Amino acid sequence: MKKIYLFALLILPLFVSAQNPDSTWFVNNYTKKEVTIPMRDGVKLFTSIYLPKDQSEKHPILMERTPYSCSPYGKEYRAFWENHLIQYCREGYIMVIQDVRGRWMSEGEFMDVRPFNPNKKTNKDIDEASDTYDTIDWMVKNLENNNGKVGVFGISYPGFYSTMASLSDHPALKAVSPEAPVTDWFVGDDFHHNGAFFQMDAFDFYMGFGFGQPHHKPMPFPAKKFVYESHDNYEFYLRAGAVSNLTKLVGDSIIFWNQVMNHPNRDAWWMARNARVGVKNVKPAMLVVGGIFDAEDCFGAWNLYQVIDKQSPATNNRLVMGPWYHEQWRNNDGTHHGNIQFGSNTSKWYADHIEIPFFNYYLKGKGSVDSISKATVYFTGENKWHQLPKWPPADLQATPIYLEPNGALSFNALGNNKNSSDSYISDPAKPVPYTEGVHFNRTRTYMTGDQRFAARRTDVLVYQTGILDKDITLGGPVVADLMVGLSGTDADFVVKLIDVFPDSLSYNDIDIYAEKDQTGPYPMGGYQMLVRAEIMRGKFRDSYEKPSPFIPNQPTEVKYTMPDVAHTFKKGHRLMIQVQSSWFPLVDRNPQQFMDIYHAKDSDFLKETINVYHDRSKIILPVLK
Repeated sequence: MKKIYLFALLILPLFVSAQNPDSTWFVNNYTKKEVTIPMRDGVKLFTSIYLPKDQSEKHPILMERTPYSCSPYGKEYRAFWENHLIQYCREGYIMVIQDVRGRWMSEGEFMDVRPFNPNKKTNKDIDEASDTYDTIDWMVKNLENNNGKVGVFGISYPGFYSTMASLSDHPALKAVSPEAPVTDWFVGDDFHHNGAFFQMDAFDFYMGFGFGQPHHKPMPFPAKKFVYESHDNYEFYLRAGAVSNLTKLVGDSIIFWNQVMNHPNRDAWWMARNARVGVKNVKPAMLVVGGIFDAEDCFGAWNLYQVIDKQSPATNNRLVMGPWYHEQWRNNDGTHHGNIQFGSNTSKWYADHIEIPFFNYYLKGKGSVDSISKATVYFTGENKWHQLPKWPPADLQATPIYLEPNGALSFNALGNNKNSSDSYISDPAKPVPYTEGVHFNRTRTYMTGDQRFAARRTDVLVYQTGILDKDITLGGPVVADLMVGLSGTDADFVVKLIDVFPDSLSYNDIDIYAEKDQTGPYPMGGYQMLVRAEIMRGKFRDSYEKPSPFIPNQPTEVKYTMPDVAHTFKKGHRLMIQVQSSWFPLVDRNPQQFMDIYHAKDSDFLKETINVYHDRSKIILPVLK
């Protein structure tokens, strides 16, 4: 879920310098108009429209629908010049931003991830698709000098509204780009992964960010935000205790939080809010974009693309996945992710070679999209874009790698260790941190962070190969397939796929004997780069709808699919797997007994001994041949 620091967003245009040639050009060549557009049920949505002054040609419309505000309101201009969006302005696009129903200056009632209604019968039957249809219809009929072609794009929550726009069926809508789209909030995006509650993101979004505070009438100001008593998030959430205590802090005014607390399993309520369900007969050209290292909506991008191909096979559907954190492709600098360097500006390459040509072709009839492959995916390790005819790639070979005694990791099961295991004690009072160091906000770079801090803990199992004698390239979904035994009746399992760099490797010169604290680059020798990690709440191992307890001390399979990877383990590196049962405070703690965790009490949390069996536990890797 994209967090926009609204204070900065609201005041930024006040500081536009006349020395910025793009901002000066934009203000001189565009006119701003604010309108309220009527929907079929009479509700009016507030919309900011930026119109080119140029009258020499008709102009396409490019729209974003957002719950995060179409600010600045009034005379000030939105800062399109801050990133590649200024190129659309240079191309003469009509730029439109709309506050969605019930948010900011728009009328109506807001609903989180409003379900798509495929069977609308009256003007009272509305959803985000119908609001998009009505908005487009008004624009093509009322905006002067438009060419009758509309595109929609947006990142994160606006990515969800982009998906819904693609279902509007308006004939003027020609191209849509859902980027890091919120898609399924129970299985993989933002607030849950495989049923495990990502408490830090959820609480901070609805309370720290103030998103969930109700708007009783249109208003241009941000909601009141929660004041944290500690800026150490590990300490804050550990002190808060069970999720039920967070619910007390939330109170009864945050509707969606309280709804979630009453739907602990994936039931009909959750399925109605799964954006994949309604994705059928999609008419516009689609460009699904995401970040491989997006800590929020990586799942949404991979899986929306796949469901369009499956449920709407006639759709012109393309995928782009770059080596990015959330929205990095719009942040100008795509040269690195945390400590991992790419050697080029991947964000600029994407804008220049994919996104802008895509909209130019479908909305202006300019250029060609022949060079935009079905799937354009960046492979870290080798640091190259791959332009592919399909994803996952045709040459994928699912290859198991086995957890063996003495921390070994082998592509060949030894066969004589099926009853041997490694064990650790999972203690909810001392959960494994998700990253090193002390932080207030959830970091965006933990997705490629150094895992040596975790490898040194006794409640984290570590397995690694010998030094690789050749490159191994992975492209596609990773499957964790563990055989475990518990002393209790529930547990979480976090599996990490890690690239261990050579001890001698250095991107940089680090003085390890320096008497002063390091202020320069991070030492990369022996770096344990997180390539992919994912959690499974054990009780959902067989079904998200009908959770089941573990039988104590009985070997039980826990098998789940992790988000896709695109990475080359280089010759001279090692491949590592880590297994643990907490990921704190990113994910809420499991009481380690079978129960409704949302309503657990502090006294319900128990220590647990967990066994992971050798040979029978494996990770299935998408090896490209």
